[in-house]
Amino acid sequence: MQSSKSSSSLIEIKSLIESLEVKLTEITHTCDRLKFEIATATTEVADRQGSFDVALSKLNESDARIASITEQLAVSGQNMKSAVAEVERLNTSIQEASAAKSRDEGELLIAQNQLHQQGVVAEPDHTFTENLRNAVSLARTTEVEARLAVRTIEERVDSVAARAKALEDSARNEREASERAIVRRGARARAAVISQAIAESAYEVLIHIERSIAKAATERARLEGSRTARDGETLTVRARGRELTTELEQLTSSVHKDEIARAEQRMRIETLENRTMEEFGIDTQVLVAEYGPDKDVPTFFENEAGEIVTTELIPYRRDQQEKRLASAERSLTLLGKINPLALEEFSSLEERLKFLAEQLEDLKNTKKDLLDIIKEVDDRVQSIFMEAFEETAKHFEDIFARLFPGGDGRLILTDPDNPMISGVDVEARPPGKRIKRLSLLSGGEKSLTAVAMLIAIFKARPSPFYVLDEVEAALDDTNLGRLLVIFEELRATSQLIVITHQKRTMEIADALYGVTMRGDGVSEVISQRLRESDAS
Repeated sequence: MQSSKSSSSLIEIKSLIESLEVKLTEITHTCDRLKFEIATATTEVADRQGSFDVALSKLNESDARIASITEQLAVSGQNMKSAVAEVERLNTSIQEASAAKSRDEGELLIAQNQLHQQGVVAEPDHTFTENLRNAVSLARTTEVEARLAVRTIEERVDSVAARAKALEDSARNEREASERAIVRRGARARAAVISQAIAESAYEVLIHIERSIAKAATERARLEGSRTARDGETLTVRARGRELTTELEQLTSSVHKDEIARAEQRMRIETLENRTMEEFGIDTQVLVAEYGPDKDVPTFFENEAGEIVTTELIPYRRDQQEKRLASAERSLTLLGKINPLALEEFSSLEERLKFLAEQLEDLKNTKKDLLDIIKEVDDRVQSIFMEAFEETAKHFEDIFARLFPGGDGRLILTDPDNPMISGVDVEARPPGKRIKRLSLLSGGEKSLTAVAMLIAIFKARPSPFYVLDEVEAALDDTNLGRLLVIFEELRATSQLIVITHQKRTMEIADALYGVTMRGDGVSEVISQRLRESDAS
């Protein structure tokens, strides 16, 4: 009963402390808020006083500007009156000038009518007319000047009126601004009075709050001492409760672990029994009776033929058998999964290997046949090439000797051992020279040597016709005569089509064909047959 009362009193004390703490927090917040509001009000009063001073200075400046604007309005009014008087005077002048102009025009019209009525044949007196015209011109000039002056004055009056209106608007705005400044100044004064009253009230509230805080602090200290004593008792009880709870949790955890271990053991035994039955078809009792830990186990090894041979029996040791099991599982993993279609795949691959072997043998035979054909073709090509080369070289020596009497020329292979990939060099030694390289010959000698090479090829492998394009352009008369003799020999068996500018070549031709331009700019082909050819 006493414990219940002490617990109730402890709870009441705690609730009272918490409520007093809440009240203390609220009072502290209220005090801080009032201090902040007082500081804010003081700052606002200072700001408004500064704004009031600024507005007062602006109002004084506005009054000065209004006085200045009033003076400008008076001056502008005087200028406007002067301008209006000047406008009236100019209007009067314009009216007088218009009346004089009308009067002069009427007199001029009357004079013209009198002249027509009199029908005077003699030369009329134009003096009066000239005077009238001068008067009219002077009146027009005066009218234009008066109109310009009136226009200028009207523009000046409009400018002065706009300036006066702007000054009036500015003065009105200044008056309105000064009125608003006075209103704001009164409002700021009232706000300053109110802020002062708020500050005084806040100060009184602050004193009251400080007294309340002191009382609350005293009560709080007393309650803190009581709470400390109660907290010591509570901590002792809680420590004992935690110790008992920890011990209970340990016992519960131990029991739970034992139950889980037994359940796992039962599940493992059931799994092993099911696996033994499924994989080996052996009952559990038979398995224990024949392969139990009290039985000796055989050792195995693999001979050279790949067969598993059983040797001696050794006592059962769990660690050794676990190592053997791990080794066997690794070997089984290396073997991979069992493929039930391995025999069929082996037969298929064996047939494919046989087919590929036959195909490979066929390819080898085909390759051998192709190599034989290639060798035969190469031999034939080499034979034909050598035959053609020898004939061409023989004709080249003959033609070169005829084109260069006393000279020596021949064709040689750069690689005689490999005629198929060998190049052909031309050695030419004109009479009286020792050089053999073509690059050291003159232009005519090079051209004549090239012609000798072509004719040698023509003689070695004749053709029905030949086309020659200015082959004798670089030759002199002597060498040209020798070349034409060879052309005569070629034309006996073939037809020659020669493009040339040499007259001697044209003289031995059977027909000439030329291209000329007519008078209208169109090209025209002309022909001339010199003699009947043997072919025709």
